[in-house]
Amino acid sequence: MKIVIQRVSEASVVINQKQVASIEHGLLILLGIVDEDTQEDIDWLCNKIVNLRIFPDENGVMNTSLLNADGNIIVVSQFTLHASTKKGNRPSYIKAAKPDVAIPLYENFISTIQNSLGKPVQTGEFGADMKVQLINDGPVTIIIDSKNRE
Repeated sequence: MKIVIQRVSEASVVINQKQVASIEHGLLILLGIVDEDTQEDIDWLCNKIVNLRIFPDENGVMNTSLLNADGNIIVVSQFTLHASTKKGNRPSYIKAAKPDVAIPLYENFISTIQNSLGKPVQTGEFGADMKVQLINDGPVTIIIDSKNRE
């Protein structure tokens, strides 16, 4: 699994001119899934996300986790995170999991992150054409790949 985490002061997702998700303070998470991903990847990422100290403390230093900052989450599926641009100019998405594999993993990710956070998270809609708006706070943007645990 590959994720892009963006610390936001606000974010929303619109599908067919209807807002389906909206938060004011927290994280927008773009989630890309491959066939090899497992519950172990989900558990590791969710633990990392809620405990990552990327929110400011009382001194303005990034030293506070999402849990301690009482932030919220929007999760958006994004198969393009696994684009290969090695050959030519048209990206290949062959590494991205097909819906029969990706949807159950996406749903497990949402369930696990909700349990880790201790409250519901908002989401886009798997496979939908979504309009994602955000105000990146910082800006803080972090990319994490569960297969490359640096």
